[in-house]
Amino acid sequence: MSHMATHKPQKTPGFDLLLAFITAVRFLTIVPVPWHSDADQEYFAKSLVFFPLVAVLIGAGGWLVAMICTSVFPGPVTAFILLVYLSVISGFLHLDGLADSADGLLSHRPAAQALEIMRDSRVGAMAVIVLLFLLLGKYSALISIPGSNLPAVMMVTPVAGRAAILLLMAFFPWARKEGLGQLFASRHTLGTAMAAFFLLAVLGMVLVSFLAAIMLVLVTGVVAISFGFYCTRRFGGVSGDILGAVCEGTELLVMLAFSAAFTLL
Repeated sequence: MSHMATHKPQKTPGFDLLLAFITAVRFLTIVPVPWHSDADQEYFAKSLVFFPLVAVLIGAGGWLVAMICTSVFPGPVTAFILLVYLSVISGFLHLDGLADSADGLLSHRPAAQALEIMRDSRVGAMAVIVLLFLLLGKYSALISIPGSNLPAVMMVTPVAGRAAILLLMAFFPWARKEGLGQLFASRHTLGTAMAAFFLLAVLGMVLVSFLAAIMLVLVTGVVAISFGFYCTRRFGGVSGDILGAVCEGTELLVMLAFSAAFTLL
């Protein structure tokens, strides 16, 4: 390991917050950051409070991409580019979690065996089918939303997905004793989840309408709580893969909800 990787800067409260923010950016996105804390797991727990902010930054990137694409490309090309952005910005992290979750949940095996299947790096037929359905669903929703509304949808959709992750982390136990449950154990989880939902509601109200804000909170909350209860009954709790799956599922249903709303209204 290089000297650069092992060097640990002197800690101060303000610098601790900066490193926690950097850890959140590094974990949730592919954005290159100047420092990493793999050897110091305390930053994973501290980074949790910055998840809503990073989600907003991801959404802001989506808003910018949508603004550019809608002025340059036709609808199908714009939808494709936006889908690529949402997938790539997180390093395919959540799609990978969805794929693993699909293999485990649809295996019809006992909980312990299903969790082991989810740990297997090999991709099964169920994973491929579910990923195909999800990507086709997102593309179909994006292509059906009017171009003038796409920037707002791209702003709030990533926030909804990460808010769902935080809600699961706040209210449901971990299926495994090791893994993300230990890395992100924090007394601030519930408060952070509430902050994410508050940001989601504010963004929905400012960018779209009051009814859109209500819809966003309801869709995100119902998807997260329902999936959390199902996984707790199935596995005894949630896992990192489940968090990725709920993020992707929430994003899809938010897009479909907007597609229906803009069609009906």
